Amino acid sequence: MATVGLLHPGEMGAAVGGCLVSVGHEVLWDPAGRSRASTGRALAAELTGAGLDRLIAKSSVILSICPPHAALDVAGQVAAAGYAGIYLDANAISPATAEQVAGIVTAGGATYVDGGIIGPPPEVAGHTRLYLSGPQAAEVQPLFSRSPLDARIAEGPLYAASSVKMAYAAWTKGSSALLLAARAMARASGVERTLLAEWSLSQKALGQQSEAAASTAAAKGWRWVAEMEEIAASMAAAGLPAGFHEAAADLYDRASHAETPASRRPAAPEPPSSAFDTVMSALM
Repeated sequence: MATVGLLHPGEMGAAVGGCLVSVGHEVLWDPAGRSRASTGRALAAELTGAGLDRLIAKSSVILSICPPHAALDVAGQVAAAGYAGIYLDANAISPATAEQVAGIVTAGGATYVDGGIIGPPPEVAGHTRLYLSGPQAAEVQPLFSRSPLDARIAEGPLYAASSVKMAYAAWTKGSSALLLAARAMARASGVERTLLAEWSLSQKALGQQSEAAASTAAAKGWRWVAEMEEIAASMAAAGLPAGFHEAAADLYDRASHAETPASRRPAAPEPPSSAFDTVMSALM
């Protein structure tokens, strides 16, 4: 069994760590400066608290799952600590950013493996996949054998896993942003009711989907801004228009400033329609 280091047990990271624990691996995390929420997630996933020095010394693999804007800083911290094992970056970053991360950690003595997670935090088998790429990807894949997380090798260049993640999220999160923008435009133009009526005839799911997208954008928009920027950079690098996802980044930034039950804990719950209106106001 392996010892894996996990620096940031967010919702996704803690769940991935829990998958490793469930098949017998030891997962270390550094509780220094972490929030109560992070501590609670780590305890629930049965992760083992350790100082950074012990985590670096004992871990054969370090797993980075953090907001995209923090990926380079996390890599720098690990490299500065002299880590010489396998560094798996599974963040939502462009191949170009992944290349920068690889340069940082390999200069410090580590081996880089590229990763990309598709799906929700893995709790049951069959819903979430971890794509891996690079020469040492086959060394990491068996760690997740028999766990709820389906680890797969992404065929292609070193940063293929990041490319898969970018292409997938370009549609899922990008289309949600477009749907929100369409409804906000209809509201600003005074035709929202007419649009909803037309959707009920020809696109029956879009009304509810737009409301669900608003709730999610309010809660996670702050994290998705950088992800949309990474996708825009990936599009530009491929010779494709970057404007779709630059606009999505702007929209998620606006949504992240909406005060709703999804983004805070109100004294009294707001009705769903009020929360949706708050997000729409933030967008316009």
